[in-house]
Amino acid sequence: MSILLEGLWNLAEAVGQLFLQPFYYISIILIMLMYRRQFLLERKLFHVRLQSWLGQTWRTVIGGLLAGIGVSVVFAFVGMTLTMEGIICIWAVTLVLLLIRVRYLCLAYSVGLLGVAQFILNLFPSFEGAQWIGEIVRIVRELNMPVLLCLVAIVHLAEGLLIRWQGAKSAGPLFFEGKRGRMVGGYQMQNLWAIPLFMFIPAQTAGDILPWAPLFGGDAWQGGFSVLALPIMIGFSEMTTGLLPETKSRITSGRILGYGLIILVLAILSAWWNPLILLTALVAIILHEGLTWLSRIEEQQHSPLFVNPKGGLKVLAVLPGSPAEELGIIIGETIIKVNGVPVPSQEELHAALRINPAFCKLEVLNLAGESKYLQRAIYAGEHHLLGAILAPDEKTISAVKLRPLSLLQLLNPKRGVSGSSGGYRASTSTKSQEQVVEQYIESIHEGAEKHEY
Repeated sequence: MSILLEGLWNLAEAVGQLFLQPFYYISIILIMLMYRRQFLLERKLFHVRLQSWLGQTWRTVIGGLLAGIGVSVVFAFVGMTLTMEGIICIWAVTLVLLLIRVRYLCLAYSVGLLGVAQFILNLFPSFEGAQWIGEIVRIVRELNMPVLLCLVAIVHLAEGLLIRWQGAKSAGPLFFEGKRGRMVGGYQMQNLWAIPLFMFIPAQTAGDILPWAPLFGGDAWQGGFSVLALPIMIGFSEMTTGLLPETKSRITSGRILGYGLIILVLAILSAWWNPLILLTALVAIILHEGLTWLSRIEEQQHSPLFVNPKGGLKVLAVLPGSPAEELGIIIGETIIKVNGVPVPSQEELHAALRINPAFCKLEVLNLAGESKYLQRAIYAGEHHLLGAILAPDEKTISAVKLRPLSLLQLLNPKRGVSGSSGGYRASTSTKSQEQVVEQYIESIHEGAEKHEY
């Protein structure tokens, strides 16, 4: 009973610590800024609001909280030896990386770099440094790298599950240039989750001991335990023009889960054989980058999915609560006839709907290429295209230009309209397909790609 009471008291203190730390609030503010930029980009391209950026923020905060509870429970049996100095050190490295690229906002990069730095410092044990440099050297040397690398792995496992659950729900449609300046449709999928972790750590003073033996720490746990709040952020950003968002999210989720398992095995082995720490730190960074490049290359190999076929209109997105959603139209389907009239263009679709302003009948090709017939009454004030956002055509003038996104750009929401958003910038352009592909290789995933801190 005393162990339970002490655990609850320590947990209450950790919750208090969490709400006193600025890092958790910084995480939520970054989430709000990212979704705000996405909202502005949608208004720029489609002149409608597809989703509420506040609603998206709330949904991801709840998802992050649930993930934090799950990771905390798992890590209670792993054992965490991390001080507040260590937390500040990790955040400092992450914020420096964030100034370079938003997608470097990732625990894998910050912990990996700290692992490499610790290895280099250990090669020169006599080096201590002076004043604040000496303090940083001491903190880096004292970091328990096997535990931190294990944390990276477990957090990525949680991220993979969150992507499977919420990844496609936040996908935002966009336009960008295709072959010979032709616009094509696509999706950017961006998610950030603020995750509060509550870690059991060995206490410096005597107290009740844990009723179980954590994987890491050994005899350190015989002196009692305490709970430390560690707010981190996880997330990902993907862009797809050749796959449905659900399919892309499922593929990304599987790869991140595999990444987490590999790092977890290496991290556990490094606890027993120190030379593996450097290898694990390098693998955490290199394999992470490899997943990013693999996704980029695969996107180039897929034919664009959201382009209008001859004689029809491809549905890129459907407004929530719209007539199109009530009719059962889903993204990727093709509208070919309305009220018996072929609709090869948006103007002809609008004209066909006006044939009978009170009722409409549609013929739609589903994802399997089979026809389905839909009908519904039309009411005054409803969207002129039933709430369907269609793939771009030759008259589309606004598209997305790809470029890296930095922290300073993220802090200026208005630049999401004429500047970049999640690594993408809305603009009008006439670049060739080769130039667009080159930009795509350099800049895709630059918005929030796989970041945790």
